Amino acid sequence: MPYIHDIEGWPELHWRLEGLTEQLAAVRHKQGRLVGRMEALGFDLRIEASLQTLTEDVVKSGAIEGEVLDRDQVRSSLARRLGVDIGALAPADRHVDGVVEMILDATGQYRTELSAERLFGWHAALFPTGRSGMTKIVTGGWRTAQSGPMQVVSGPAEHERIHYEAPAADRLSDEMQRFLAWFDSGTTIDPVLKAGVAHLWFVTIHPFEDGNGRIARAIADMALARSENSAQRFYSMSAQIRLERSAYYDMLEATQKGTLDITGWLLWFLGCLDRAIDGADALLADVIRKARFWELHGTTSLSDRQRLVVNRLLDGFEGKLTSSKWAKLTKVSQATASRDIDDLLTRGILQKDAAGGRSTSYSLKG
Repeated sequence: MPYIHDIEGWPELHWRLEGLTEQLAAVRHKQGRLVGRMEALGFDLRIEASLQTLTEDVVKSGAIEGEVLDRDQVRSSLARRLGVDIGALAPADRHVDGVVEMILDATGQYRTELSAERLFGWHAALFPTGRSGMTKIVTGGWRTAQSGPMQVVSGPAEHERIHYEAPAADRLSDEMQRFLAWFDSGTTIDPVLKAGVAHLWFVTIHPFEDGNGRIARAIADMALARSENSAQRFYSMSAQIRLERSAYYDMLEATQKGTLDITGWLLWFLGCLDRAIDGADALLADVIRKARFWELHGTTSLSDRQRLVVNRLLDGFEGKLTSSKWAKLTKVSQATASRDIDDLLTRGILQKDAAGGRSTSYSLKG
């Protein structure tokens, strides 16, 4: 069975617009409503919402590929670059900083031309050591024939299933030249549809040895920023794709083994985007809840440790907060952690949860 890039006429992708009009109109309506609601929040809350969204986007985009990024490091790296005061900043390693730099360049400089050199910069930022795991790879350049066929596979060795094989390395220069010329051309395609087409087209070319999925999603985010004429992000496609990871890969495989008619892919992409925008309601509620909390307790004198943990609780602390977790998080003794917690209990900021004894845990009051 030929792959889509081997079909005569590639890369002249096409779709049945009448089959997409209703879904596209619904997504565009939700986009407009969300942007309007966020503008009504005021500058500080918009920045906080964008920071939370970008943190989720970076973490979940890595998770799609099985990469675990430290959320605190990601948030700190983003806050540092956005000039947002979040209190004590967790140090971020080079890899986290590189991923953050890529996504901020894609969305913050969405009007700037997407060139090969810019993509090389993104790729080098993703792999600052020049390695993917233990394997040395070409960074800041297209993959070469020396790396062999670029295949997407699953399953154990000797029983691997090949889901997809990308174009040969000697085609990459021409393939990427066509893609980049199209991406920055003044086409009449709706920019939301363009985001979906760009994602598929780039990941089908698969021009790098690794990182193609993350860069494809950054390109889609760039196109979506263009569609809203805004660098601020209030929903995360990567987070939604992570939730629908199996469907995402199934749809990619079916499309890459299908025809040049990509209506099915675009319908899925628009549906995923629609659900991602719906997910922004939860984000908005969290941002407002956090703002109200600090309005109520803004004049309360808290230590850096207490502010750090309170913000973690407001951002969605995983599991139960105990004195031992407090001590580990703030790098203090158990006795100091207990004193910090008792102080917040007295002030009415924390409350004991129902379970007592050795399993005593705490949560924000109200």
